[in-house]
Amino acid sequence: MYRKILVAVDGSSTSEEALVSAARLARALSARLRIMHVTDSPYDYPDVMYGHVPGDVEELHEAWHKAGQEVIDRAVAVALREGCAAEPRLVEGNGAHASEQVVEEARAWGADIIVVGASGRRGVKRLLLGSVAEGVARLARVPVLLVRAPTA
Repeated sequence: MYRKILVAVDGSSTSEEALVSAARLARALSARLRIMHVTDSPYDYPDVMYGHVPGDVEELHEAWHKAGQEVIDRAVAVALREGCAAEPRLVEGNGAHASEQVVEEARAWGADIIVVGASGRRGVKRLLLGSVAEGVARLARVPVLLVRAPTA
């Protein structure tokens, strides 16, 4: 059924729920699991960033890359705790929305399903921040499993 499962993580509790679901599914199906995280890049915003942020753009780039690597490293540890080895994939932003990059990664890797956390944002927050999960569901050519964090 599903041989390649792609899960997108952002370090939030909702994405961890998606990761746990993806790892359990991969383990049950003996499927490959790829964990991806999309980092921003200051090079995507030269007109906005240049001259307006104290410090060096390269230092900012390195800091964002390091933070993204930490998200990936924690996610790989969670997958291992769930009994599933995972392939990490850190993708640097290229100016496209994160949802587009997730869908492109799924296409390029040949994923059979994408798993992503759905934050459940509503109203102005959703309008301003957008929804990666919604974008993935709209753009993907493969099934998408949306996982919500449990409510308290």
